[in-house]
Amino acid sequence: MERLFIMVPVFNEALNIATLCEAFLKLRAELEDRFSLKYILIDDGSEDQTVIVAKQEVGDLDLIILQHEKNIGPGAAFATGFAYLAQHMEEQDWVITMEGDNTSRYELIKQMLTRSQEGFDIVLASPYMYGGGIKQTTFIRKLLSSGANLVVKDLLGIQGILTVSSFFRLYRAKALIKMQRIFGPGVLERTGFESMVEMVMKITMLKLSLSEVAMELDSSLRKGKSKMKFLRTIKGYLVLWHYKKKWMKKLENSKI
Repeated sequence: MERLFIMVPVFNEALNIATLCEAFLKLRAELEDRFSLKYILIDDGSEDQTVIVAKQEVGDLDLIILQHEKNIGPGAAFATGFAYLAQHMEEQDWVITMEGDNTSRYELIKQMLTRSQEGFDIVLASPYMYGGGIKQTTFIRKLLSSGANLVVKDLLGIQGILTVSSFFRLYRAKALIKMQRIFGPGVLERTGFESMVEMVMKITMLKLSLSEVAMELDSSLRKGKSKMKFLRTIKGYLVLWHYKKKWMKKLENSKI
């Protein structure tokens, strides 16, 4: 049976963990005929009861919790998760990454898996596709988000993709393993939210096949505030330009 790893970074998500675990249980019920589901929670130095609540709500889920002693950033959390997977996944496996605040709708995973059967290595969930959208967010934040998305794609030369920042993604393990061989077990170097753009940059550098499905992002499903600091994230996006040559060099050296 194929294995599907569900990997979620969390930071101070005690209010959202119970709902997240409920979604995990529903997902297992829907997919257990095809997949053996394994869950990875990466706690990025939470200062609330995130880990305690997770252990209370986990039930009989196959869940492992990886912990950082202090908060480093979502990119660092993903890198920790990818490094763990480097020791455990095999090429025929699958990996889903999701937000820990319940804005990633698990109901889309079936559609993402269907899209993957068309041969794509990675499938992204996009609020910018026709049929998607962003709800319960101010007009100014929507404007800034969509504007930043366009600027980042143009600046970094990423074409044909509608969203580059979403956590919600499906990966073939085979594609991740290829990335790990070139960029290291954790794949990611940047520690902030810009790490998701870094990931897309590296995906396109390797010419891995990529597709998207429409997602409605509803912020009302999240309890508590977003952890993203907008100006800090924009600065992180701009810094990626300076890393691009370095990563291309790694790719060129891997082919020697």
